[in-house]
Amino acid sequence: MLNETSLRVTEIDFLKRQNTQQHHTDGYNIKNLVVRRGKPFQVQVSLSRELRAADKLSLRFSIGENPMKNRGSLLSLKPEREDLNGWKVSVVKKNGNECLLSVTSSPNAPVGKYNLHVKTGTNIYTPENGVIYLLFNPWCEDDTVYMANEAEKEEYVLNDTGYIYVGSAYNIYDRPWNFGQFEEYVLDACMYLLDKSKLSLTERRDPAHVSRAMSALVNANDDSGVLLGNWSGNYISGKSPMDWIGSVTILQQYYKTKKPVRYGQCWVFAGVLNTVMRCLGVPCRCVSTFDAAHDTEENLTVDIYLNEKGEKLNSLSFDSVWNFHVWNDAWMKRTDVPNGFSGWQAIDSTPQEQSQGRFQCGPCPVKAVREGDVYLPYDTKFVYAEVNADRVYWVVKKVNGRDKYFKVGTETQAIGKNISTKAVGQNRREDITREYKYPEGSKEERMSMERAYSFIRPLGLMPRSGFASTVQTLSGSTEPLVLKETVTETGLHLEITNTEPLHPGNPLELAITVKISAPGNWTVNLTGSCQMQYYTGKVQANLGTIKETINLEGPSEMQIPLKIAPDAYMKTLSSVEDEVLILVTAIAEVEETNDKLTKETSMRFEYPPITVQMPETAKLYNDFKCAFIFKNKLNVTLENCKLLVEGLGIFKMTTFDLGDIMPGRIVKSEIICTPTRLGDKKIVAKLISNQIKGISTEKGIFITE
Repeated sequence: MLNETSLRVTEIDFLKRQNTQQHHTDGYNIKNLVVRRGKPFQVQVSLSRELRAADKLSLRFSIGENPMKNRGSLLSLKPEREDLNGWKVSVVKKNGNECLLSVTSSPNAPVGKYNLHVKTGTNIYTPENGVIYLLFNPWCEDDTVYMANEAEKEEYVLNDTGYIYVGSAYNIYDRPWNFGQFEEYVLDACMYLLDKSKLSLTERRDPAHVSRAMSALVNANDDSGVLLGNWSGNYISGKSPMDWIGSVTILQQYYKTKKPVRYGQCWVFAGVLNTVMRCLGVPCRCVSTFDAAHDTEENLTVDIYLNEKGEKLNSLSFDSVWNFHVWNDAWMKRTDVPNGFSGWQAIDSTPQEQSQGRFQCGPCPVKAVREGDVYLPYDTKFVYAEVNADRVYWVVKKVNGRDKYFKVGTETQAIGKNISTKAVGQNRREDITREYKYPEGSKEERMSMERAYSFIRPLGLMPRSGFASTVQTLSGSTEPLVLKETVTETGLHLEITNTEPLHPGNPLELAITVKISAPGNWTVNLTGSCQMQYYTGKVQANLGTIKETINLEGPSEMQIPLKIAPDAYMKTLSSVEDEVLILVTAIAEVEETNDKLTKETSMRFEYPPITVQMPETAKLYNDFKCAFIFKNKLNVTLENCKLLVEGLGIFKMTTFDLGDIMPGRIVKSEIICTPTRLGDKKIVAKLISNQIKGISTEKGIFITE
């Protein structure tokens, strides 16, 4: 008799379609239910008989390996009773043996995978696919990642494509990147990283702890994380950092093998960390800084050493200026720092320096960088130095057989320029330098700098090479705290430009313009050099130098050409695996006044484009053809060409081997596409060869029902 009345669950419907649409999680390519914390979701429970007032029914949510009630990792929720941890369950409606329940998780619940069991009396029911993924919720006002603006959430949480800005301050260009946070296995890879992070349940509630842990786990340095960094130029045992066009392949491979993927450089680390944060529900963007300082040993100067020909020397520099560096900003309310520092927080997964014993960086409040509050956690001094250091130039001369250092210039506005991210809802670059710094020379900037210096306390400015004992500062005294731009009596000014497009295989036609604004006759000694360098500032090859003495009748200017023949650089260009930049350095000295000035500019080669041919719109699950066309307009054969293409929700990553492409030849590759998701989609293509490390393009298509 008793068995007949004992209540059992016969089935559970997670109402996936309805719940995921309401939770903005319908994009995730996964069988399980994915929901965001703090927002109700519904489950339909089928029972062996009607639910009566005396029946005991509870939903049990458990997280982690050894769930326990007293640790908060096991929640037993009875309808109409709020649980201690801010979760609640209510009955929406009963209809015969069917019972519709609404579950609201706490807006500060630990994120992760929860197992759901339903207990009725002494019976426990385990549903199929009963693991529920709970994410951060930028749509919920009580969540610490709450973001009010709809368009911003659309961009920073839901957009699965974007750009990463690279190049040099002289010419910035965009690299399309597929974040792909909704693709198969990507969410599982993120959940694996959360488990691997060993964060406590309390720490999993807080986006600051989660983002810091993810910045450590995206690099492989101390925890066999996702990506192995490599700046050596030798990528034989893996994939060159230039060969990726998105995060999906990387995270899928990592999840499958659980071994670090080879190889990444800063934009790859930033692309993957952006995917991970968006996937977990934290608004996130990729941020590129041009002329970013590295390893400034917290004294806020970067020393650049030149030989007498004006060529930059690698061997003496412990610190460096990267042409660009890419990190991420994640959006959150910071509960662990004073008020006023919530909003964007810088996080960086490129392994550069250890923080608390691990290669991790951030979250660092962007407002703290701007205000000079560099004592706030985490790694604020490091980020401040990356965007605020001064560049000091030293010429190394042999005097009586020993190296002596002569200071030839200081630039106070050279570091941390054109800080860039993709604009919200538009395919263009947005300059966010003002979020990181006050305008150069403003009263606020000076106050912020004095504040920062009071915490960093730089030592006197001496070059920090291994030969520092032989230093001769020209004045002997240490510098005042705030360095000023070199102001010269003659108003000496230098400009570096290219007079013809920089096409690989053609001569590099460069020019240095010397300007003098003071009236009179002036003799200027000009030294100019052209080198090839990696984006990290490391010199790969010396291509040529000029030394000229010019006479100027001030105020006037003169343009001095610097021309490099193709033979001087093509061999280097073909032998390196990285994209290289052209570095031009000029040193000018006015004989009459001893005025000195140094200027450097990095430029990138210009390439012919890839054209994509396909319809503007297509129907769901209906095939269409997409063609990629490339014409080699250069005077040089491109060897070992590969075309990499990927279209999220359209087709998986595909590689075409195109062999060698002679000058003038046109190549066409075609792919049949089957769209599996609605809305705006993008196809990204990239051509790589021995001579050219990356011509990228993209094209959008709208998929309808």
